[in-house]
Formats: sequence, structure tokens, C-alpha cells
Amino acid sequence: MRIRFDRRALIALAFLLAALLGRPGSAAAQIYRWVDDQGQVHYSQGMDSVPQRSRSRAAAVAEDRPAPAPEPVPAPAGTPPEGSGQVKFTPGQPIMVAARVNGSGSVRLMLDTGAARTVISPTALNALGVSYEDSQRGTLKGVTGDADVEAVKVDSIEVGGAKHGPLLVISHDAGFGSERGDGLLGRDFLDFFTLTIDNTAGLLTLTPK
Repeated sequence: MRIRFDRRALIALAFLLAALLGRPGSAAAQIYRWVDDQGQVHYSQGMDSVPQRSRSRAAAVAEDRPAPAPEPVPAPAGTPPEGSGQVKFTPGQPIMVAARVNGSGSVRLMLDTGAARTVISPTALNALGVSYEDSQRGTLKGVTGDADVEAVKVDSIEVGGAKHGPLLVISHDAGFGSERGDGLLGRDFLDFFTLTIDNTAGLLTLTPK
């Protein structure tokens, strides 16, 4: 059988599809393509509108619809946002964190929201191989008086997965002793995160601002 594509039928199909797409509830209306006894192509809405003798030659026309967008997969309950960090601590005790410096070794720092700058002992910085080549000399003012210190650039500090850098840390022995770690983690790092302290669970969460 020779099929002829009738121009008028194609124009009619275009108007029919436009009407269907603009009509509420038209999603369920199926378009059928069928050929009459003279070999001409027709399009009809619904099988009932196709002549009985031509229904065996009718075929549903696939609708050109965009694929539905995939639904977002929610993060598992209790999972912090990307870039966040979590640290376990003992309730009632100073919060001590393991701070990874320059992506290599770690130092133990006491979280101190009252300290403007992060302070790390020279011994710990030397052990990590931090360079003092471009360090800046200055004075650190504290409750016990002034102290001559050096500001040393580090590429990054990472705490429990929360990472920030570069930043200048103060190379100074805070005098805590081994039990109190290697220095203080100050606001120059902490201010880039929202801190959530769960004393019941003993869990600190740092969420990027």
C-alpha cells in the first residue's frame, strides 16, 4: 500500500495537538494515525473517532513530552550539609578538636570563641613543616600582658571535615601544657561556620555560612 502524507491532514494534526496541549485534562486524550482506503493519512483523537474499517490500521502517536525531572533525593536524617564538620566532645569539658593543617598532620586545639585569632605553638608548627619564610612579627595582647609573636600563613585548617584557608595563625606557646593541646582555634576560622553544640550528645557541628 502506498502511503501519501496529505498536507491538509498534517496541518489539521498540528492544530489538534496545539488544542490538546492547551486544554486542561487533555493528557489522557490519545491521538491515532490511520490510513483510509485511498491510502491517505489521517489523525484522530481517540479510537472512537477512527472509522471502524480503518481501526486495524490505526496506530497511537507518541506524544513529544519532556522527560520528568528526577525528584531530589533527600539527605539521610542527621546528615550535615556538604562542607560541614562534626566533632565529639566530653560535656562539661573544654572542647578539644583535631585540626588538620595544610592537609597533612594534625594539632590538638581548644575551641575558643573569645579568641580573635587561631594560636598554635611553634613546636607543633615546626613538626608540621610549616614555613616561617614570609612570617609577620607582631604583638599579642592578652590578660597576662603583651607577647612578641609571629603570624604564619597556612594554606588550610580542617576540623572534622569543615575546611577553611588560607589564613594567618599566631605562632605562640599558649602555655597550656600537653593536656590542653597545641593552642587555640579562634574566630578567624570559626566565623566562617555556624556552630551547633549539642551538650546532650556531646557533638559539635560546624556548618558553612
